[in-house]
Amino acid sequence: MTGLRSLSSGVRALRPAAFGADPGGERLARIQGSPHFKDGVFQNPGGTTRMRPSGSMLEFAKTYFEKEQRARRAPRGTVPVHPTTVADLAGPAVTGLRVTWTGHSSVLAEIDGHRVLFDPVWGERCSPFPFAGPRRLHPVPLPLAALGPVDVVVISHDHYDHLDLPTIKALAGTDTVFAVPLGVGAHLEHWGVPAGRLRELDWHEETRIGGLTLTATPARHFCGRGLRNTQHTLWASWVVSGAEHRIYHSGDTGYFDGFKDIGADHGPFDLTMIQIGAYSEFWPDIHMTPQEGVRAHLDLQGGQPHGVLLPIHWGTFNLAPHAWAEPGEWTKDAGDDAGQAVALPRPGEPFEPSGKLPADPWWRSVSAPVTRPWRGAQQSEAAPGQGDLDLAGER
Repeated sequence: MTGLRSLSSGVRALRPAAFGADPGGERLARIQGSPHFKDGVFQNPGGTTRMRPSGSMLEFAKTYFEKEQRARRAPRGTVPVHPTTVADLAGPAVTGLRVTWTGHSSVLAEIDGHRVLFDPVWGERCSPFPFAGPRRLHPVPLPLAALGPVDVVVISHDHYDHLDLPTIKALAGTDTVFAVPLGVGAHLEHWGVPAGRLRELDWHEETRIGGLTLTATPARHFCGRGLRNTQHTLWASWVVSGAEHRIYHSGDTGYFDGFKDIGADHGPFDLTMIQIGAYSEFWPDIHMTPQEGVRAHLDLQGGQPHGVLLPIHWGTFNLAPHAWAEPGEWTKDAGDDAGQAVALPRPGEPFEPSGKLPADPWWRSVSAPVTRPWRGAQQSEAAPGQGDLDLAGER
């Protein structure tokens, strides 16, 4: 028995700090009492969701690791990051709402005099290890400390490209409050965030921080950081409402009918931050395509174009088989076709949704040509030989 205990202790000692901690005590009891926790795991809206790649693993490996395909998944040159300065963020937003996308799903939202930082990832890799895992395709636009004081950090779920150990440890030394889905607080406490600075919410629960109301809303995804996915930490999208403005951050999610309910309960929104990258036909339930992302935005707005859509979860890490610039190109097309305003900032470029929107397709200067399936067969038939394929042809 002593030998077994020693072995167990040794395995725990090898556990990377980035794995975080499993929920226990009162936190675990609250998880087990959640209406969204059943049969020992959190459940997605609408029931079971496929979390592992579907179809042939051989076909997936061929698609993912083939040399020519790998080359498509990275920029051909230096990504034109906006040289954000402290001065860019020092003055108040003229309209009361200013947004700075720093890459992937990390967004600083300055809303009605408060500063909210969503899914901050300043680390070099989204991985538990400093020597392996997806590495940044562009640098962070500015040091974390240069952002200035942040009132609340919002985390959508505990995957490495959304919950980053070095970033959280840096923020733990400030006085910011953290709003996180149920169970995720165990990781943050393990990394030094005091329990008194945590607001840990189940879906449909809300918290008041300063002049803001933050509500955790459903998403269709999954969780896990260690070798086993226990489904004991929740994933969420988030609504943030101020005195004058309302914004929405999707986190990671597959498309589902719940966007309409979220919009009916909390919308319409001045800005939505919608995941439109890292999608694949191998995992259609847990990430959205650009077309689905635009559809989700319209659902959140009551079915009609309204506000501004900011595409997130693309451009920074290579996480799926699609071409690097494809999410930006396809979202631009889908937004144009729907008559929906889409902001296309360079990483680090601040903008105000009710002002002039960044609309330049900046990725084209460092990207291989991207097919345009939104134009589909009609364009191919009208102008053959231009390299455009319909969606079926692309896949």
